[in-house]
Amino acid sequence: MEWRNLPPMSALRAFAAYAQYGSLQQAGDALNVTHAAISQQIRNLETRLGLTLLDRSARQGRLSAEGKALADVVLAGFDAMAEQVAQLTDDEEARPLTVTTTPSFAANWLVPRLADFRMKHPEIDVVIDANPAPVALGGSGPDVAIRFGQGDWAGTDALLLIATRRVAVAAPSFVRADRPASPVDLARFPILQEVGTSESSLWLAKHGVPEAGQGGRIILPGNLTIDAARMGQGITVTAEIWVRSDLECGRLVKLFEDDEDFGYYIVTRANALRPFARAFVKWLNAQASHQRA
Repeated sequence: MEWRNLPPMSALRAFAAYAQYGSLQQAGDALNVTHAAISQQIRNLETRLGLTLLDRSARQGRLSAEGKALADVVLAGFDAMAEQVAQLTDDEEARPLTVTTTPSFAANWLVPRLADFRMKHPEIDVVIDANPAPVALGGSGPDVAIRFGQGDWAGTDALLLIATRRVAVAAPSFVRADRPASPVDLARFPILQEVGTSESSLWLAKHGVPEAGQGGRIILPGNLTIDAARMGQGITVTAEIWVRSDLECGRLVKLFEDDEDFGYYIVTRANALRPFARAFVKWLNAQASHQRA
């Protein structure tokens, strides 16, 4: 190996973090640096390699073909290093199973079913990290993530658990006199948004709703956004599965809906899982199958 030909580790780490999260801001948060520092490191790497790794022509940058090829190799390399470090420093059997997911999914779906998992696997201690921010999996990080999206996270295996679209909803009384005609009109209304979540923030950005609209935003933890919407305090964007009964009984009305398929995915690293994690993933799939039946 020609060590002098390898790019600086700092540039590779910044690029790998961006490839994993698809966001300069989230990559910066993961490495505890600014998003500008991540951007500069990627530019330095492009200069060093003489390649364009990031296609910046779109509103949100994305990996070029060369960038995707490099990302696969770099992420696999960092994953292997993290796994080896974990094996050398951790007692795998003593370490509890850690699952990261959004507060809404934890409150509405996962926690109500956990008693069944505990009954089937009393030997497995479980830690639920109800954190909306994506985190690195494996090694000393969480074993399993449950994320909302379309299953296209680089360097991971993603298996669809529950298919559902995002919907913008409000109490009928809240929009009776002034119902928005298009998503852009939502800027006039108070937006109820979950802390740090992507379910709503990505939808709002996609439809051109500004961060600081005339109606302002109310940031709430977990499923309190839906409770506030039921009380007529504003409009929220959430997964349709969480408000299906509200829509059926007329407690909430659907204003807008995704035109693409989304869902909650079981996300793991693209390599072998610990036995605890394999048991949990199997249980998750069984629970989802029972729900669909």
